[in-house]
Amino acid sequence: MNTNQRIAKVHLTSRFRQLLVAILSVSFGISMYIAMNSFMAGVNNIQTQITFTAMAHIKIYNDLPANVEPILPIPKDSNTVLMVNNARNIQYTQGIKNADAIKNDILNMPEITGVALQLNQNVFIRNGVSKTSASLSGIETVNENALFQTSEYIIEGDISELDKRSDGIILGTGLARTIGVNTGNTISITTSDDVSKTFKVIGLIESGNKGADKTRALISIQTARQLFSKNKSYATDVLVNTNNYNNARLVSEKISKLTDYKVESWQEGNAQLVSSSLLRDILAIAVSLTILIVAGFGIYNIMNMTVNEKIKEIAILKAMGFNGKDIIEIFLTQSVAIGLIGGLIGLVLGNIIVQILDSVPFNIATLTTLPVDYKLRDYILAFLFGVIITLIAGYLPSRKASKVDPVEILRG
Repeated sequence: MNTNQRIAKVHLTSRFRQLLVAILSVSFGISMYIAMNSFMAGVNNIQTQITFTAMAHIKIYNDLPANVEPILPIPKDSNTVLMVNNARNIQYTQGIKNADAIKNDILNMPEITGVALQLNQNVFIRNGVSKTSASLSGIETVNENALFQTSEYIIEGDISELDKRSDGIILGTGLARTIGVNTGNTISITTSDDVSKTFKVIGLIESGNKGADKTRALISIQTARQLFSKNKSYATDVLVNTNNYNNARLVSEKISKLTDYKVESWQEGNAQLVSSSLLRDILAIAVSLTILIVAGFGIYNIMNMTVNEKIKEIAILKAMGFNGKDIIEIFLTQSVAIGLIGGLIGLVLGNIIVQILDSVPFNIATLTTLPVDYKLRDYILAFLFGVIITLIAGYLPSRKASKVDPVEILRG
């Protein structure tokens, strides 16, 4: 330890209360940065998890043509006027008839983690006099569970039973409540073509998305194909998950080269989810940095007061031969010590706060406690930001102290 560092140590220990306040300022700023970012990351993760309980990263379906094809050819004669009233968008084929072939091609791509076929149609569900519309999904139970972990949201019954029973159906809890049925009851389904079939409720599903749970009904895809009189490779949607949902847009562009059907990434179809997640991240960072900056101002004030209080000692040091760089080193050493000690305490305190948040009861959907995400990156960035802001807050007063004229101070 050199002379400058010894002087800095004396300055720090001589005013213990000021030292404690400065350290607590840094500690509080860093701990709040960690807590805010961990909590917001947890919220984003659970929002993503709930979103992808029924929505794949990429969806392939048979879309209507973007442009209405002209019914009559455009006349070449400029004197001829062609008028067509109420032109219709005509689609001669519905759904995907060769879904298995598309599925096999996609599975060969290294970015793909799973593919599932679905047959989705709107139907009417009746229980006695109770009747409501619902979204009926014929699913591949194994692949569906691999993509969406559907079994985790089944609160009654077993998803694998759909493959064993051609009359089995799983209803969303909201839908079951609407028509007044429970597991074991029978219901009647009527399609848009007026085809009716009786099903037995073998399970209930609750995803946490109330809108989906009020309309959701699941049967096996084989049963759905029989109900709607479709071939064995027919599907309305091919759902694809990637190894990183943020790269879904790039992967969808690759898949679009393999098929003529519409390939849509989740970002393309749900722009509001992307913007809301981004806004939450920006808000968390802004609040956290504001807390650190406020802590920096507190340290600046403390260091500035220290300079004013030690102004005579600084003048004596300069009169003894200490130059401006020595004075800067003395005060920067103090700010670095405050930053490092406060940073370490802040990391511990921040981790304690995150653990407390992680234990607060919060029973919604599959959650039992508040969502938090432990990320090493947040701890490292919090520590670095805290030390950097402390250095800046210590440098400005030390620069002022380095320019003190010892003659004027000693005469005063």
